[in-house]
Amino acid sequence: MGPDKITSTDMGYIFEELIKKFSESYDEEAGSHFTSRDIIYLMTDLLIAEEKDVLIDEGVAKTVYDQTMGTSQMLSAMEERLKALDAEAEVTTFGQEINEQTYAIAKADIMVRGGNPENMKLGNTLSNDMFEGFTFDYCISNPPFGTDWKSEYKKVKEEHDKGKHGRFGVGLPKKNDGQLLFLLNGLSKLKNTGRMAIIHNASALFTGAAGSGESEIRRYVIENDWLEAIIQLPNDSFYNTGIATYIWILTKNKPKHRIGKIQLIDASNMYMLRRKRIGSKRVDITPECREIIVHAYGEFLNKKYYLNEKSVESKILDNIEFGYYKVTVETPQYDDFSNLIMKNGKKVPDPTKRDTEEIPLKEDIKTYFEKEIKPFNLDAWIDEKKTKIGYEIPFTRLFYKFTQPEKTEDIATRIKQLEEEIHKDFEILSGQEVVIDE
Repeated sequence: MGPDKITSTDMGYIFEELIKKFSESYDEEAGSHFTSRDIIYLMTDLLIAEEKDVLIDEGVAKTVYDQTMGTSQMLSAMEERLKALDAEAEVTTFGQEINEQTYAIAKADIMVRGGNPENMKLGNTLSNDMFEGFTFDYCISNPPFGTDWKSEYKKVKEEHDKGKHGRFGVGLPKKNDGQLLFLLNGLSKLKNTGRMAIIHNASALFTGAAGSGESEIRRYVIENDWLEAIIQLPNDSFYNTGIATYIWILTKNKPKHRIGKIQLIDASNMYMLRRKRIGSKRVDITPECREIIVHAYGEFLNKKYYLNEKSVESKILDNIEFGYYKVTVETPQYDDFSNLIMKNGKKVPDPTKRDTEEIPLKEDIKTYFEKEIKPFNLDAWIDEKKTKIGYEIPFTRLFYKFTQPEKTEDIATRIKQLEEEIHKDFEILSGQEVVIDE
């Protein structure tokens, strides 16, 4: 098994296969430190899709960072993909991991592959950034979601208070879910030409009202025009969860044709069922499925793509489509004689009749008010001091397909048929005749 018989690359593959077998043997526990290869390969292919031709022509010299590296499989897959484009590629990987056991595996993995084990760091990425001042060409990660960050709050808040000089100056999400903090950390680690692929669950798309930490983080990303695409994955794609998950693709240097646009791709139906489930993982994104998804991303069109009965749908929207004004609509108070109550020459608002409206950013507030609010409340006005800007990504609503409900008479007929079948079965079992009431 020495280096004279097995290259360091092949030894890396052997080591990786052992990690995979170890993870699969733990079923649902595997997801805590292992993301399956089908998901990783999709992420890597999406990351390099826009610059693949340039990488082939100019050669590859890239740095790759995973802020929650687990056993470092994303890093090794990214290195594999880049070296497939250029056999002489110079790929340097960096990672940080909080779990001591998986950190040890990651460090051993890079040693086997001939890399620098000092680039693998142990520590909490949110509260103890081991790569302060570093920037990278690629960031790829699957951070925890739905996990609280209360224990890291003090350190995170200190960075938040630094404003633009800290990783989290933009805003802080609620303490019960820190996934968007990892998004901000990843962005802080990207070069000006860097690209990032990161996995989030659905709450990252819409949780938080206008002005909240979550909304401000989405606003920061979208108004800087860094969000390139979001791809919805099939449910049951991960070992430890069956919920809806999404790959976000971000870059600080969008190609010209993507500037001011965000691509949403519904790939939730592009999968093959596994013969045997592993934990919560029931489906695989096969190479054929992955090719369709990456092709849809690369074409950048409003279009539906098919693989037999499976499909992928792509939609392109302007950045402004995801923003809205949250306005406060006031109604005046009246006294017992139906007279307006005034104070300092201004109408006094009635707090019991206060309401809010969400107005798309692409619409003028005054025009919307005159058309949609005033006709139904002649005395109403908008308190402009309370107006906030929010951002959300209503992925499900944008891909919703209306299905015509079944006619009531058809439902009644079907129920009648079921009743008759039930009564016949009962007669057979009991030997007694049953009369059906009309």
